[in-house]
Amino acid sequence: MGWISRPRARWRAATGLVATALLGALSVTALGTTPAAADPKEHIGHTVTLKNKHTDWLGTYLVNGKDVFCVSFHLKAPDSKEEYKPGDELLTKWGTKLPADVAANISYLLLRYGNTTNKDEAAALAHLLHSWTAPSRTPGDTDPSLPKKDVAYPESDYLGYLTTASQAAADDVVKMKAEAEANRGPWTASVTAPKGDQHLGQPATWTVTVKNSKGKGIPDVPVKLTATDATVGQADKQADAEKASDSSSGNSAPQSARKDSTLKTDANGTVTLKVTPTGEQPKLAASLSAPADKPTVQNPVNHNGEVQSVVGTGGEKQLTAQGVVAVAKPGKVQVTKTDAKTGKGIGGATLRITGKDRKTAATGKDGKALNGPDGQPVVVTTSGDNGTATVENLLAPQEVCVVEVNAPPGYTNAFDPNNPPAACGSLTPGGTLALTVANTPNEVPHAIPAGDLPVTMAKGTVETSFSTAGIAGLAALVLVGSGLVGFAARRSARR
Repeated sequence: MGWISRPRARWRAATGLVATALLGALSVTALGTTPAAADPKEHIGHTVTLKNKHTDWLGTYLVNGKDVFCVSFHLKAPDSKEEYKPGDELLTKWGTKLPADVAANISYLLLRYGNTTNKDEAAALAHLLHSWTAPSRTPGDTDPSLPKKDVAYPESDYLGYLTTASQAAADDVVKMKAEAEANRGPWTASVTAPKGDQHLGQPATWTVTVKNSKGKGIPDVPVKLTATDATVGQADKQADAEKASDSSSGNSAPQSARKDSTLKTDANGTVTLKVTPTGEQPKLAASLSAPADKPTVQNPVNHNGEVQSVVGTGGEKQLTAQGVVAVAKPGKVQVTKTDAKTGKGIGGATLRITGKDRKTAATGKDGKALNGPDGQPVVVTTSGDNGTATVENLLAPQEVCVVEVNAPPGYTNAFDPNNPPAACGSLTPGGTLALTVANTPNEVPHAIPAGDLPVTMAKGTVETSFSTAGIAGLAALVLVGSGLVGFAARRSARR
């Protein structure tokens, strides 16, 4: 069955916990003997009818309650009480090393289909394992009359028997061969972190890619993802698949703000997900089960002089990859309010911290808007002789502006609320942005109104000096003036 077209064939979970072991000793009952129908060692597969009308078994066996495949054609199948311990390299029936491509094909198929519960797939895999581990070496070595230890697997004959038993199983043989050729190991895995600055609380897209020996992406591979100093969540295009997976497993928890997740690669062999930094150095680790370079077996076991082998956890090895980034350090803004004429600092000035548009709030290092209780951009007040105020833990880089809210006393005349004084600049990671906002002081008036006409104030310095003669003359003038006033008053009275 094809990888995509046969969804019932499942990969083992990336954690390595499996329901059935990928073990087995590819061994078939002796040619010409008919196994009992109730033989408990035969489990998933097909019974095929041979030319001589006898039957044989292609499929898995139960060993200690687990499904296994057997490899030593025409030797005794493993005893159900047999203990197995993976270790030795899988060899051919003739004791020779498997060609590298054949070993890689076996490893891939054991990883992909070793725990199948589909009898067509199990029979097809058993047929391929026999044909690869007990191939014909010389003409006539498939003669069933040969000693069991010398007889090769008659591949074409058994494919015909399998076709008669199940056309679907025979079709799976062809598909599995092509699939193994296309996807065999060694695989590679890589984690690609996003480009650009990373910020606390702001999700960014990471990718994990799994490729085969030819550099082509492998689809439908479960990848376990673990985040450090971060949380993970699915990317938009994989959200539906993950929700469906969680629903089928009975997990109804939301798929966000988690430390780990298991996702499958897409058609291009890629997992795309969102990673949200929660610390200074977010890391994403990926692990998956990949085809081993060589399948392994249990040490051969001798049963009454007949040696058979058990395929070990066969085609599996753990593949890991990771990516690490550094979160951009936050920046801070230091604003100074000054007198436009003297350059001295002004305390008590109120200013809003905004973005470049001078309306919306600036952004904090956690990606949230810096709004005050009133829902408007946060306000700071300058203080001290220098007239300064500092705002820390701002997202960097970003454009920041400080906009005056109200003018301090003594600077109100030049303040225009529709176009208030402001200053803007670019904040860099870990840097301090210094901004200065100047206020023009109120003008001191040069004239004081008195009635309808202004009385002009003298400017500059006036110096006054006195002399004795001058004082006497001034006194006489005052007396004359008084006399004139009295005379004018008497004349007025006579009339």
